[in-house]
Amino acid sequence: MADVLVLCYHAVSPTWPAPLSVTPERLERQLELLVRRGYQGATFEEAVSAPPAPRTLAVTFDDAYLSVLELGKPILDRLGLVGTVFVPTDYPARDEPMAWPGIDHWLEGPHREELRPMSWEQLGALADGGWEIGSHTCSHPHLTEIHEAALEHELSASRLECERRLGRPCRTIAYPYGDYNERVAAAAGRAGYEAACTLPARLHAASPLEWPRVGVYHADDERRFRLKVSSTMRRLRSSGAWNALDQARRALRRH
Repeated sequence: MADVLVLCYHAVSPTWPAPLSVTPERLERQLELLVRRGYQGATFEEAVSAPPAPRTLAVTFDDAYLSVLELGKPILDRLGLVGTVFVPTDYPARDEPMAWPGIDHWLEGPHREELRPMSWEQLGALADGGWEIGSHTCSHPHLTEIHEAALEHELSASRLECERRLGRPCRTIAYPYGDYNERVAAAAGRAGYEAACTLPARLHAASPLEWPRVGVYHADDERRFRLKVSSTMRRLRSSGAWNALDQARRALRRH
């Protein structure tokens, strides 16, 4: 069975201290480590549907920050990797920073420009270069908290907008905030998606519409990153034994 490792990044910046941002230096060291270990790059869709190598790496970026194009892509190019960008489709046509709960407090201050998204033209150029562009809904809501009609709109309208703007099928989605449940996954299937990314605090078994990613954040130094991507640790974290141990630890802390 292939070892499929799906990473989740967001922004790339040498100066932005947001939890969702990584420096170019760390991004390069992290991906170099995996390439040295024999991982072969693929888009998320390829990694889920037909892994091209015994060790397959999908590097995904949520939110379509402009910094991914300017600072992230050159790093992946040097390492012979492709990426997947999940775009919230309300934003690329706007000439303004993105804003939703979790990032909107950065609008006031010196890091405002870090919230700039890629344009549709830039996303199209990435797609022409072999990258995958998937949906990240329209407006980046918590999908488990919205009613049925809004859920259907966020899933279907964003997929159709990606297809209209880029002239190619949109088969994948990343759930904003990693927030999903069985209702959301079922709705994603009805909306026409073939694969979907989650972002769990504790890994779970993979299925096409509930595919767990390893989130990589500002605080992840080399030791933390090596632990996160270890195949042994990932298998352990997705096992029933790990869940039982975690529940026991939580119970002990309450007493």
